[in-house]
Amino acid sequence: MRPEGTQHTEPSQRDLSRSTAVSMDAKRIARAIVPAPLYRRHRRRKIASLIANYPEHDVTHVRGGHTLRIRLADPLAEAWYDRDATPQGVEFLRERGVLVAGARVFDIGAHQGVVALVLAADVGASGHVVAVEADPHNARIAQINRDLNGAENLTVVHAAGAAGEGRLSFSESLNGRVEGRDALVEVVTLTIDGMAGAHGVPGLVFIDVEGYEEQVLKGGARTLANGATSFFVEVHDHDSLSAYGASADSVLEHFRAFDRYVSASEHEPFAPLTGPPPAGRFFLVAMPATSR
Repeated sequence: MRPEGTQHTEPSQRDLSRSTAVSMDAKRIARAIVPAPLYRRHRRRKIASLIANYPEHDVTHVRGGHTLRIRLADPLAEAWYDRDATPQGVEFLRERGVLVAGARVFDIGAHQGVVALVLAADVGASGHVVAVEADPHNARIAQINRDLNGAENLTVVHAAGAAGEGRLSFSESLNGRVEGRDALVEVVTLTIDGMAGAHGVPGLVFIDVEGYEEQVLKGGARTLANGATSFFVEVHDHDSLSAYGASADSVLEHFRAFDRYVSASEHEPFAPLTGPPPAGRFFLVAMPATSR
């Protein structure tokens, strides 16, 4: 309780930023000091507790213009999905004639399948969406969301997108990543080109893989060169990309033969990329130049 007679002032943005930075530094120090096996066990127990203690329930929201039932199964899902919204890039892809009825779409890094449900509703019964998610909890909820909405044109696959087919280690969390220090789960890996062989050539590939996007693109050389597939990529910040030996420029290099459009945030429109990419995280839409 604040003592009587004292003046209450809200913390400034600088104070909040400083507090966040201190908290992040403390976490980095703890991760560096604690032995990896012990840290992984701690991490797994923490995530399991968050999921177990969350009161799982269903909500209904309008996402991308479609009314969807969504299973909320953890605090992060509530923060992301318990509201009406349109996923970034969807309107732009509709306007450009990429996201249309009958289209085939790959959603790599699909989390709990909510964006995939929007894509599936857009492409309709004559289209097909393949949603790939590496985290077992998120893949399970994605399948539940598919069933809640009767999305028979949506296939959920528990796997990770990568440069080659095989297996890799994945950090289990509410929004996991490949090969973190706390990586505990082994998952099957798929490539874009391999998926195209199994499901047909996609008209659109969505990629949101927490900095691993260049590795996923390396597994799609034939698809990138086919002159028919468009891409939506959430390009992450420098630290996330550099953890996998990549950069924003190296991601963009895969799309030299494409018309490229970028948006620096969920609230900004897409515009042609005519110079250096935005600093930090940004969204990229790349369409074969022949589609102009």
